[in-house]
Amino acid sequence: MTIHWVGTGLSAIPGLRRLLAGDTPVAVWNRTVDKAREAVGDLTGDIRAYSLPALTGAVAAGDVVVSMLPADQHPALARMCVEKRAHFVSSSYISPEMAALEQAAVDAGVALVNEVGLDPGIDHLMAHELVADYRHCAQKGDRISFTSYCGGIPKHPNPFRYKFSWSPLGVLRALRSPSRSIRGGEERVVERPWHAIDPYDAPLPVPERFEVYPNRDSTAFIDQYNFDRDWTLQDFVRGTIRLKGWSEAWSEVFAEVEGLVGPEGDERLREMAEGFWDQHAYAEGEPDRVVLFVRLAAERDGAAVYDREWVLDAQGNDQGSAMAQLVSIPVAMAVESVLRAAFPPGVHAAPKDPELVGKWLVEVGEIADHMAKVNHLSAA
Repeated sequence: MTIHWVGTGLSAIPGLRRLLAGDTPVAVWNRTVDKAREAVGDLTGDIRAYSLPALTGAVAAGDVVVSMLPADQHPALARMCVEKRAHFVSSSYISPEMAALEQAAVDAGVALVNEVGLDPGIDHLMAHELVADYRHCAQKGDRISFTSYCGGIPKHPNPFRYKFSWSPLGVLRALRSPSRSIRGGEERVVERPWHAIDPYDAPLPVPERFEVYPNRDSTAFIDQYNFDRDWTLQDFVRGTIRLKGWSEAWSEVFAEVEGLVGPEGDERLREMAEGFWDQHAYAEGEPDRVVLFVRLAAERDGAAVYDREWVLDAQGNDQGSAMAQLVSIPVAMAVESVLRAAFPPGVHAAPKDPELVGKWLVEVGEIADHMAKVNHLSAA
């Protein structure tokens, strides 16, 4: 049995190094062998030049393929895994193409595990834990508010109120994506993130105010988080968090992005991304910061009956950036779980099983500088 880890980019290394220190053989694949050797050559000599045909030829039944490549390349890798009767792990969202492999994965007896990074990933674990906890007191008709906000921010704030740990193009493209969430009991569709920026007061040891906005389709996760249909949803938002002052610092960026259309707009977006990478990337060794806040509250007859929030604050250190650790170490944990047959055959997101959720959250807490589950009712 071999783990095939594909991709050694900025967010891959801590988790990869964890697996290399384990007992299961790991083959490291990267398009540029020298870059992979620079990152993990002290731990392994099994570093190979990546191409899909080369990987396909090396994978055997029972192996685990880990993809840290761009998300659009995952379905092809997953299909190859099904054909080879190998397992698959990635940190990315489950795409329609990935979901369509459910029956084929079941028939092949393999697990295709996705959404096991930071966001999506750790946020899912926290949501599952809160929902399971709330069920002990839940009643039909309770009015529920759920929010989940995650973001990477500079540990030392800059005037731009943001720094890039990878290509800015994805961030800029996300600014042109609409979102769907629930606010005040009504569906809320927003065409641009800056149309829905709100303040968020985080219950950190030193309270801090951030800016948040919804992204993607939050409502798609209501069933994934196992919300009962007889709970009355007041709020259900999954979104992004930024430093206070971010919207003001980025106002000119928003204005330009608003007017970009067609191929010329796409080209201008790439130009902006290159400029931001030059101007606002992290310096070598500069620490980053990741914050994550997942909250579930319930009211009954106008009175609060439940209000708890997972709080995570992590900063980069000599083990790697906070982002890299919180993305890749859960991926490594997922691989270890697959090796123990903790995931049945089929397509999966982050685990819901209470035992796995609990174990993973304990390990995440060891990475974070601060992690706690706050009971807002007792605090009040």
